[in-house]
Amino acid sequence: MTHTELNYLFNSLLYQPENEIVEFKEAKTTYDFSKLGKYFSALSNEANLQGKPNAWLIFGVIDKTRTVIGSQFRLQRSDLDSLKGGIANKTTGRITFVEIYEVTVEEKRVIMFEIPAAPKGIPIAFDGHYYGRDGEELSALNLEEIERIRTQVTQEDWSAAIVENATFEDLDDDALQLARQKFKEKHIKDKYYDQIDSWTIEQLLDKAKVTVGGKITRAALLLLGNAGAVHKLSPHPAQITWKLETEERAYEHFNPPFLLTTTKVYQQIRNIKQKLFPRNQLIATEVMKYDNRVVLEALHNCLAHQDYLQNGRILVTERVDRLIFENAGGFFEGVAEDYFTGEKTPGKYRNPWLANAMVELGMIDTMGYGIHTMTVEQKNRFFPLPDYSKSDTNKVVLEIFGHSLDENYSLLLLEKKELDITTIILLDRVQKRLPISDESATRLKKVKLIEGRKPHYIIAAHIAEVTGQKAEYIKTRGLDDQHYKVFIIDYLKKFKKANKSELTNFILDKLPDILDEQQKQNKIRNILYAMSKKDKTIVFSGSSQKGVWILSDKKI
Repeated sequence: MTHTELNYLFNSLLYQPENEIVEFKEAKTTYDFSKLGKYFSALSNEANLQGKPNAWLIFGVIDKTRTVIGSQFRLQRSDLDSLKGGIANKTTGRITFVEIYEVTVEEKRVIMFEIPAAPKGIPIAFDGHYYGRDGEELSALNLEEIERIRTQVTQEDWSAAIVENATFEDLDDDALQLARQKFKEKHIKDKYYDQIDSWTIEQLLDKAKVTVGGKITRAALLLLGNAGAVHKLSPHPAQITWKLETEERAYEHFNPPFLLTTTKVYQQIRNIKQKLFPRNQLIATEVMKYDNRVVLEALHNCLAHQDYLQNGRILVTERVDRLIFENAGGFFEGVAEDYFTGEKTPGKYRNPWLANAMVELGMIDTMGYGIHTMTVEQKNRFFPLPDYSKSDTNKVVLEIFGHSLDENYSLLLLEKKELDITTIILLDRVQKRLPISDESATRLKKVKLIEGRKPHYIIAAHIAEVTGQKAEYIKTRGLDDQHYKVFIIDYLKKFKKANKSELTNFILDKLPDILDEQQKQNKIRNILYAMSKKDKTIVFSGSSQKGVWILSDKKI
């Protein structure tokens, strides 16, 4: 915009009646960044609600009198421009100013922040909170307004849109071959099963609801597109990023065709066997750290429910004790816990065309059983249930644990397999230190599954009474030590060596909460001493300061 155009625009804003998409501030020398971000959120949301393309925040003007006084806020242009990145780091979808203009009015410097309207269907939050305007006042965006924005795209399915410049040449041959195989497996009982091999690719993909009338959809490029066609989805990233955050660091990006590459993401994950020792037997129960069905279900759910309009990647973070899956967009209908028991069926999906295509290709189940499936698989492996507690309105965060949080919980599942899923969900909340209702607590206490006082309930230590054993809990500590020894052995088998700090960090959070920090340190030291001096399964190599633990030649 030229200086003349800016002056004309400024005057038109200055003298128009008060409204909720223009805000004037004095900002003589400084202005709080957090408050600036809140106004960005509020004005962006109000512009959306009023059907305007943008809103304006203007510094150097007294609001009540509309008197131009000028602003010395961030005199250096570079300091002013840095606000774009600062705002983007804290807003939904990294949305930021369209432009920041400096204009001279009555020989005084005025700053005009052009703020884009929130995109259809996406209310804009700043630092995790949604803001709006109530007259001239800054306030929280109310639930009705949030819902009005979110439902703007209920009739628009991003994944069903035709990619006009895409052709069947943009699809991956190996992915197409697998798509035919998966479609056949899905429809083995249908009368047209014997004809599937004779169908053309165009016929197959139309029948599988991946393409529309022989035209390539965004869903088709996500699931079957070759690497050279990814740019045709721009500006919406089609990428899964795997990150390793342990004593080692690594990352890798995975692009379409996601029908193939989600398996490659799974293959990156370090999956080793875990051993559990039931109290009523000496033979260990072995389970894999992660179940492949759980991992792929979680990953495919991220693909199906990702809010691609937010222009973010799907993230899979691997830590020593868990996998963390993140996709853009809050939980679309209800909350995750509604689906744990398998009784709730969602009525709508964020990307219905993509979800249906993934069903036809055997990747997900749209009936809402995916979360229930993961819940049952984790329960059958005696590990904590899927955890969505870190999700918010902007993203879904799922944690899949690859070890026990509370040994009593795992042993209880191992020894009392008849527990119903509702009871298991409650026990899982207790081990994660999440609240449960008074009624639930009373029921669990009555059957001696938990102990302690509200809100500090714990899984009952005297499982022996529940499982019919006679020994007291304290008498099982020798067996518990063996459990931790196996953890250490498995760790060293995988990573070859570890210093004391690495082993301590690995074991520390697995020790019972009844021990204080010093007791935990003592227990770890005693276990390492026993393994090296008595069991002779590990040896210390190197100096006392820089040495590492490694496996000895002796087998356990």
